[in-house]
Amino acid sequence: MNILFVCVGNSCRSQMAEGLARSMGHQASSAGTHPGPEIAHNAAKLLESRGISTEGMIPKSVDGFNSEDFDMVISMGCGVHCPTMRIDDDWELEDPYGGPYEMYETTAAEIERRLKLIEIHSSSD
Repeated sequence: MNILFVCVGNSCRSQMAEGLARSMGHQASSAGTHPGPEIAHNAAKLLESRGISTEGMIPKSVDGFNSEDFDMVISMGCGVHCPTMRIDDDWELEDPYGGPYEMYETTAAEIERRLKLIEIHSSSD
C-alpha cells in the first residue's frame, strides 16, 4: 500500500509514521502544511533505535504531493486542513514534539498498531 502521512510541521509524528510504514513493507511518504526546519531529534532517535535509517528524511510541503498518487492519505491528528488534498483518515494522535522520549515511544507504538490494522483490513479485501 502507498500511504501519505500528513501533519502540520512534518517533523515528528508523520516522519515516524513514514519510517515505520516503510519498515513494515509499505510505500510511504510524509508531508506538512507548514514544514519545520528538520526532523525532531527524538523522532529520528526513535526510528534509528529500531534500525530505520533517517538518511534523506526531511520535512516536506504537502504542495509537492498529489493525493491521487496514494492509496490512502492519513492526517496525524493536528487539525490539518488541506483544501486541495483528500484526507482518508484522521488518526488524532497527540503530538509528542518537545515532550519526553517516552511520548515518542507511545506515539510510535500507536502508529504501529494502526498500521497493522491497515494491513489486516487490506488483506481481507
